[in-house]
Amino acid sequence: MHGEERGSVDRRRNLFGGPLAEADRERLRAEALQMDQAPYSMDAARRRVVLAAVLERCVQWSWKALAAHVRTNHVHIVVDAEVKPERIMNDLKSYASRCLNLAGFDQPSRQRWARHGSTRYLWEHEELSKAIRYVVSQQGESMAVFEG
Repeated sequence: MHGEERGSVDRRRNLFGGPLAEADRERLRAEALQMDQAPYSMDAARRRVVLAAVLERCVQWSWKALAAHVRTNHVHIVVDAEVKPERIMNDLKSYASRCLNLAGFDQPSRQRWARHGSTRYLWEHEELSKAIRYVVSQQGESMAVFEG
């Protein structure tokens, strides 16, 4: 969440490799008050389901998954596709939720994802390579990881 001690990305600080938003207890408290459910956390089994869902959906839509890393509370994905990244993000979030529901995790009403997320176009080969490297190996401890 925005304002956490470890720093976070927000609308003003959303550049690859750029500075994170600084810790802000008031912002964290304000965002927590807006939540009607506890923050969602994925254990190893849930992360495996989400990773499988992401890869399966990419195959279904003929999108090329280049990298994915499912963490305890968020997912990083690099996809090559001829559609807008917002559509990819929304579709993958919906499909992952459906797969988690089918696997019997949580109640179907459980909210798992933030309202939006960070999306960006990567036009240059070097940008793409950096993004893949960031997703695969610069997230800390490896969890559910894919590199295509």
